[in-house]
Amino acid sequence: MALRTIRELGDPILRKTSKEVREITPRVRQIVEDMLETMYADNGVGLAAPQIGILKRIVVIDVGEEQEEPYILINPEILSVSGSQTGHEGCLSVPGKSGIVTRPNEVEVRAFDENMRAFTLKGSGLLARAVCHEVDHLDGKMYVDLVEGDLVDVEDLEEAD
Repeated sequence: MALRTIRELGDPILRKTSKEVREITPRVRQIVEDMLETMYADNGVGLAAPQIGILKRIVVIDVGEEQEEPYILINPEILSVSGSQTGHEGCLSVPGKSGIVTRPNEVEVRAFDENMRAFTLKGSGLLARAVCHEVDHLDGKMYVDLVEGDLVDVEDLEEAD
């Protein structure tokens, strides 16, 4: 496993569309392991492969709560969304900043796991927000495009609490 450098806003790779993973190779397994290590090291709840410079449709998510293992979503496809939630959102590719974003409150996504077994995941709240945020990365979209108002410094939010 290895820590990867997270690409930041302004890096052109973050605006490109990722390619489908056709098979699980040792390289894909290594990418997943590196993504998990990188996400945890930076205290993130999700990470998409483009954020480490790899244009593959791979996402890892760990929102804690009752989740026993991190979710590994390969070639995720959002099947349905419902409801809405509005709140602060941040991104490892936009360090130190946060903005108000409205996302679906519930999501259903179909994906493959690290063994290319298909599964469906339903989530709400933070998990729904994370899935939508990370899938956006795979399509070259960033949360800053959805921010209502201005980005704020995370430090300012922490001081207000």
